[in-house]
Amino acid sequence: MKKNVKRKESILSIREKKLAYSLILPTMILVLSIVIIPLLANFWISFKPISLGDLRPPNLILKESVRSKLSPTNDFAKIQYRYRNSSSKYELNEVAFSDLIPKGIIVTKIKSQHDCKIEKNKLVCKLGKIKPKAFGKIILTITKNEFWNDNDNPKSQKPEATYKSTNILTSLQFTFENFKKIFSASEFWNVLKVSIYYTFFGTAGALLIGLFTAQIVNKSFKGRSFIRGLLLFPYVSPVIAVAFSWVILFDPYSGIVNSLFIQMEVIEKPINFFGQKYTAISVFGYKFNFPLALTMVIIFEIWRYFPLSFLFILARIQSIPQDIYEAAEIDGATPLQQFYYLSIPFLIGIIAILFLLRFIWTFNKFDDIFLLTGGNAGTRTLTVNVYEQAFAISNLGAGAAVAVVIFIFLLVFSVIFIKFSKKEAI
Repeated sequence: MKKNVKRKESILSIREKKLAYSLILPTMILVLSIVIIPLLANFWISFKPISLGDLRPPNLILKESVRSKLSPTNDFAKIQYRYRNSSSKYELNEVAFSDLIPKGIIVTKIKSQHDCKIEKNKLVCKLGKIKPKAFGKIILTITKNEFWNDNDNPKSQKPEATYKSTNILTSLQFTFENFKKIFSASEFWNVLKVSIYYTFFGTAGALLIGLFTAQIVNKSFKGRSFIRGLLLFPYVSPVIAVAFSWVILFDPYSGIVNSLFIQMEVIEKPINFFGQKYTAISVFGYKFNFPLALTMVIIFEIWRYFPLSFLFILARIQSIPQDIYEAAEIDGATPLQQFYYLSIPFLIGIIAILFLLRFIWTFNKFDDIFLLTGGNAGTRTLTVNVYEQAFAISNLGAGAAVAVVIFIFLLVFSVIFIKFSKKEAI
């Protein structure tokens, strides 16, 4: 009896698993298609010398017009066909078109350098190969016959064209020129260095400020709920609004910050915080160039995204048993010792997850930098480089190649980070 019960339970569990998979499968397919298809498309484009103009495949543009229409008083007229290759790079092959001629009209003359003839009241033209940007025209001289009436219109039916063309986007021709171009560029490694610098300090700063804020707000004081809600303001505000506010505040001519610094005699002349690449700083007699604009963008990144770290860390702090702090305080542990030996072991897991997620998100960040500096003054990152390559100079293949480099870099970083992190941390 026991064996039969176990068998029935196993069959039931198998059926439940099949039902669960069948219910989840559509969602999994949808999610994977949204994520994987664009990723595969990006890889595909990165191996092709393609520009924005190549997204529209070569096309034959054919227009028909009638000159001096036939009428009871006019026995002759002309039909003109203008054709053009829309592509500036690729030719059209085996081009041909046909057009129906009304029964009441007779073609007396065909002016064309191509093979054009009339077959059963139908114009058939074989244009053959048309080079890029090439154009031409075909002119028919027509007259009336005994079947003609006022309703006969040569343009009653549109011409039908056939041709073969090379679509670089869908072809099986691949090249490594895009990757050679971006890696051989002298600016690439500097852009990569700026991206890592911006990402690391932006992520670390947001985590540290979030951790510090969570520790303070965790204490009970009057108005704590209001302060907690106020701290979320940078994160929930529209990025275009806060970025514009920062640009106005730090404007070298009308900004409040420069005016205050000048009145306090901190500086002698206005500073272009978001437009000055370096500023000379002397520390203990040692002078060096400080990356001003990049630092300002990093400070903005920290200010805007520390609330996310603050929320997660605060939730984890509130789940820590308070008994261990009371016991440590009785044993004479200082607040710093309590934080280092008690809080950190409990928080290390959420901090590691936040660091990984924030590193990936910050490395992919584009809108903040573009709104603040446009990628100028030493703030050009790889994501800005993707935009400039793909849209500013219309080199879509090179832009996709840079995006592939970003993906591979983040994938390698994530694998290494997870491998060398403590199992209980991730």
